This record gives sequence, C-alpha cells and structure tokens, in this order.
Amino acid sequence: MKEGRIAIPSIEAGGLDGQRSGHFGHCDVFTLVDVEEGEIKLVTTIPNQSHVQGGCMVPVNLLAEHKVNALIVGGIGMRPLAGFKQVGIDVYYDVTRHEIKPVVEDLLA
Repeated sequence: MKEGRIAIPSIEAGGLDGQRSGHFGHCDVFTLVDVEEGEIKLVTTIPNQSHVQGGCMVPVNLLAEHKVNALIVGGIGMRPLAGFKQVGIDVYYDVTRHEIKPVVEDLLA
C-alpha cells in the first residue's frame, strides 16, 4: 500500500507502539495510520463507538467516515466483512501478531 489510511482495532490507548484488539468490533480505539509514498506520515486514534444501535455496521460506518482504505484484523464476522467490501475498505488478516507496528510495516512492504 503506497497511499491511504490504514485502521487497526486496538486496545487501551492504541497508537503505533500499541497492541491490536482480538475482536475488532469491541476494541477500545482504532489506530489510524496515514501513508504517503509507502511511508507512515501520521498516526492518530479514534474511539470505537457502541454496538447498541446499528450493530456490526457501526464501526464500518465510523471508519468509512474517517476515509479509511484498509483494515488489519485478527478476525471478523461475515456481516461487517461484507459491509467493508460495500464501502470500499480492503480487509487484511494477521492472526498471529498483536503488535501494531510490524503488521503495518508488513502491509507497506
């Protein structure tokens, strides 16, 4: 990935040196990584929203509103996966590592 914004479901404060959440829909925050010319330019976080109204589509809509292009998850249900496809967000899997930075670096490579 050379350009765009990557989202990673994260626990606690998130950030590039943070840990991924095992369940994307119940993460504390989403770490957003802005990429330009294949390099990390900016890292921010946004709080996840409640699942109560809108169910699994709440995080889909949240990330679409924040102009995310790619999502890295350890696992995801079929309904939100279909939602991300509908809004044009590519979903990538890494089930083994919980550190955010190496997973993002691998996607950039």
